[in-house]
Amino acid sequence: MAGKLDYASGLAIRPQGNGVTIMEVASPWPDARKVFRYALVPKNRPEALPREQGPFDAVIPTPVARLVVTSTTHIPALEALGVADRVVGFPDTRYISSPETRARIDNGSITDLGSNEALNTERVLALEPDLVIGFAVSNDNKAYEVIRQSGIPVVYNADWTEESPLGKAEWIKFFAPFFGLEKKADSIFRRVEEDYLKASSLAAGASDKPTVLSGVLYKDVWYLPGGHSWAARFLRDAHAHYLWDDTGKVGSLSLSLESVLERAEGAAYWIAPSQFTSYKEMEEANRHYSRFRAFRERQVYTFAGTRGATGGYEYYELAPNRPDIVLKDLIHILHPGLLPDYEPYFFKPLQ
Repeated sequence: MAGKLDYASGLAIRPQGNGVTIMEVASPWPDARKVFRYALVPKNRPEALPREQGPFDAVIPTPVARLVVTSTTHIPALEALGVADRVVGFPDTRYISSPETRARIDNGSITDLGSNEALNTERVLALEPDLVIGFAVSNDNKAYEVIRQSGIPVVYNADWTEESPLGKAEWIKFFAPFFGLEKKADSIFRRVEEDYLKASSLAAGASDKPTVLSGVLYKDVWYLPGGHSWAARFLRDAHAHYLWDDTGKVGSLSLSLESVLERAEGAAYWIAPSQFTSYKEMEEANRHYSRFRAFRERQVYTFAGTRGATGGYEYYELAPNRPDIVLKDLIHILHPGLLPDYEPYFFKPLQ
């Protein structure tokens, strides 16, 4: 059903009839206090704008023909919907890994717009996009205000603040109303949801629940996912015992090497050791890594080896849209007998 959301907590989509949709984005950054309201109105029916339901933070004529997006997580959703060819600008294009969109960068169809924190507004305005979909960590991106004042609507996307894997993936429905593709988005998401739930159910029947460590040291601080984070939810759904599952933190925990050793020295698996790709590289960075059982027994798995042509990590781009693939990767690693013929995509053994 168009507009129906089952997992995304920061998004509301309200079809109004006459092709009009009102969209509400509640958490474009952590602790955002305002709910942003947008009206999507058919170009050929501007009189359909429901003014009595305003004011709106932006009014967007649809369908959108020229689009600027600002996060790599936006790219897979647009490609899945078949509208990635509408993208005309992106900040720091080297981080995009998708071959389809990289080809459009290489042939000059997509303009590099600098960095998201300091968008080149002159380039944005020269592109004359119908819409800029913004990514923000706070309400302090002055470039967005310049763009708004020029008459180009800016709409915040908040997929990254969702805490559940299916909640992030459901944001494909955010993009759909800009192109009149609600039914297609719902169909795509239902397939992802079905595969994810089927894999999770398979893992729940496993006879063991292996212990898992994550993260690495950065300087003197060990950063790893909190117990209520997106990454921890994957491990829970893969029927693993993530050793910090009991913490209520949504983001990262900041711990000492000693406290991590105390709890996880005997962990059976080590998942996502940041951007390391080899045991040699890890040991050279810190000799204490070799004290962990998972390191000694060569049970460390990384997503850092799966990169695009210009060095971008595919995990950061595609994983939020395809949590079913991430979950199956983890199940294949943690419960080898359950998916014996599966070929992992993101998570692979450290070299």
